[in-house]
Amino acid sequence: MDRLMEINAFINDLVWGWPFLILIVGTGVFLSILTGFISVTKFGYVMKQTFFKIFKKDQVGEGEITAFQAVSTALAATVGTGNIAGVGTAIAIGGPGAVFWMWVAALFGMATKYGEVVLAIVYREKTEDGRFVGGPMYYLTNGANMKWLGILFALFGAMATFGIGNMVQSNSVAASLNETFGIEPLVTGIVLAVLSALVIVGGIKKIGKVTEVVVPFMAAIYILGGLIIILANITLVPEAIGIIFREAFTGSAAAGGFAGSTLAMSLRYGVARGVFTNEAGLGSAPIAHAAATTDHPVRQGLWGIFEVFADTLVICTITALVIVMTGSVDTGLDGAALTTSAFNEGLPFGGYIVTFGLVFFAFSTLIGWSYYGERCIEFLFGPKVILFYRLVYIPLIVVGSVGGLRAIWALADTLNGLMALPNLIGLLLLCPVIIKATKSYFGRHGIYEREKI
Repeated sequence: MDRLMEINAFINDLVWGWPFLILIVGTGVFLSILTGFISVTKFGYVMKQTFFKIFKKDQVGEGEITAFQAVSTALAATVGTGNIAGVGTAIAIGGPGAVFWMWVAALFGMATKYGEVVLAIVYREKTEDGRFVGGPMYYLTNGANMKWLGILFALFGAMATFGIGNMVQSNSVAASLNETFGIEPLVTGIVLAVLSALVIVGGIKKIGKVTEVVVPFMAAIYILGGLIIILANITLVPEAIGIIFREAFTGSAAAGGFAGSTLAMSLRYGVARGVFTNEAGLGSAPIAHAAATTDHPVRQGLWGIFEVFADTLVICTITALVIVMTGSVDTGLDGAALTTSAFNEGLPFGGYIVTFGLVFFAFSTLIGWSYYGERCIEFLFGPKVILFYRLVYIPLIVVGSVGGLRAIWALADTLNGLMALPNLIGLLLLCPVIIKATKSYFGRHGIYEREKI
């Protein structure tokens, strides 16, 4: 086991090292340039077509679920412990300056997620039973004509879902509820497994209906709690932002329980945790978006931009500001413990907000990633294995709640990164398709015709 962990650590350093981070951010920069910086120049239009149409059901086109249900499912899997623990880890290791680099990763990540979603719609397939399936494995196969890369993505995705999307999440919830309320981890695991099963067996339509309620609710509670702390200390906001910008280029000196950080640490952990929280470039979210009802790939791609904006530039920023403003970075704490300490410092009941945030975020991740895993397994072995996958996935929720999962987290983190490599290759090879679809949409807002893309 020790030998396996050593090998994994070596691969992990390669996967999440500088070459990979440069590749993933560079892809975002490249796509931003080719699309005319769509996330910036078209931001007002993006918000008008997404945030301000959240509750509209009158959509045209083909698909299984509404556009908002698709983005809710993607956000359900994306908005998770990374927004609470991931931000805390980035600041604890890279200092407050890491937040700036999270913003940079998100700014270019919007174009990456946009491109992923566009390709997911262009190359999605309709199954014999009327379902819509898509994602990197399909656009690598049908678009880039590299099925072997599609198989690799599906393999890494299927394996990663049992760790990062399942056992790690249930373990985080069980540990948090046990520490806050004294609830036995096994009880938490069983309840989570039952609730998840009730949603998962209903497929993407049931998942979409649940996530379109859970995601806005959980985000609203967490955002509201954070904003109360920020508004109560509004005079400290300029100073906090100044610290973030200054230390992004200078690193952080040691203070209190904080060991200090270098510019390199700030940049690396800011970008890595930023990618980890919004998953832009990893190829996971397009799997959910492929089932959306839409009449043009770009129309759904706009939701990809909104997804990164909501996840990193809103939720993660609120977490970061609370940590910096309350001075909690000097406590020597890390991850979720740092975020909890910061919220407790800002509000008497702040720790409860973080605890309930973890519960809802982790639950939504459980059901969101279950769908990703199903589509990866189906691509590899056909639809008949979906039931078997569920019979393995659901009990592992209980296993995760009672087990120490540092090894599982380490393996899942590596697999999560490995998913991105085939996906990024597909994005770069198929960027002409993304550009053609973009010009088609913004040129005449016409109805999507596949043969023209």
